[in-house]
Amino acid sequence: MTADTIGGVWTYALELAAALRKYEIEIALCTMGAPLTPQQRTAVDAISNVTVFQSHFKLEWMDNPWDDVQQAGEWLLQLGERLKPDVVHLNGYAHGALPWRIPVLVVGHSCVLSWWEAVKGEAAPPSWEPYRQQVRQGLQSADRVIAPSAAMLAALEQHYGTLANKKVVPNGCNPDQFYVAQKQDVIFTAGRLWDEAKNVGLLKDIAPDLSWCVCIAGEQQHPEESPQPSLKRGAIDKTDKRNKTGQKTVCWLGRLSAEEMAFWYARASIYVLPARYESFGLSVLEAALSGCALVLGDIPSLREIWQNVAVFVPPDNRDALKDAIEGLITDSAKRRQLASLARDRALKFTPQRMANSYLNTYQALIDQK
Repeated sequence: MTADTIGGVWTYALELAAALRKYEIEIALCTMGAPLTPQQRTAVDAISNVTVFQSHFKLEWMDNPWDDVQQAGEWLLQLGERLKPDVVHLNGYAHGALPWRIPVLVVGHSCVLSWWEAVKGEAAPPSWEPYRQQVRQGLQSADRVIAPSAAMLAALEQHYGTLANKKVVPNGCNPDQFYVAQKQDVIFTAGRLWDEAKNVGLLKDIAPDLSWCVCIAGEQQHPEESPQPSLKRGAIDKTDKRNKTGQKTVCWLGRLSAEEMAFWYARASIYVLPARYESFGLSVLEAALSGCALVLGDIPSLREIWQNVAVFVPPDNRDALKDAIEGLITDSAKRRQLASLARDRALKFTPQRMANSYLNTYQALIDQK
């Protein structure tokens, strides 16, 4: 199984691996994108059926990645010859077109072309044509393609052609890792702050107009940028603005460990993600399991997953976002009701449900050999 160490794919991979442990599935986890952090190393070492093979190869969406992608492919083929796995599970695209001698599953968690269309409102520029070709070849070469939502699967087919063997398997999350504490007057969000798809900047912009403080967790800097000074964890936004109740408006939390994330989820009353683009939204699932009322971008994937248990707003409508959040702040009964409904729905997305679907897919691929 491949996994990048930068985004939600890492969390997904560990959840799936842990859930597959009861079936005695051994996983060789091949990482790319960035070195493991100490927290990531600790987390993966706790999963006994996983052996990590670490690399620093660039990911397909990074700047000028193709030499690295080729070298990563050679590395993966060598590992395949050495380990002789029953199935190759790729959480990326290009390596689906390698000359594998075993069944290949490709899982589509996001893609640049659908990201660009959703975030920029236009087609990706011609400079992304090599990416389109590589992704298309990988998808069309795979024995099976999975996406975490029907919306993501539709996006893949829109941009890379009809997929013959496809399936939707929603992500899962272990509810035991999250809990509900005494809720505080806090609005919480999490995500890569440099990713325009998360649209965290819009929440930051309206923070002075909100009655409660906004707490933001996540990396502030793109992984390919040179290190720059950034606000330390817990620092107040350097603009030092105050909202209408006199509170500081934004508290930057930085990159948090899983335990720290659970702490903030548990105490936040409202979780906000005005996303322009998401294939599933693992952070939303974690927030729902922690008893947060949800305010989400009105996009197909989030509508599909959360249906009528969240407040949806157009991703770029500042006033609608402010009104939705203030509406929940002032209406505590509605806030608690939505939080309860969201948690009930979140409990359906278990790691075991996800693992069972993947196990059936693995077995079907093996049987087809």
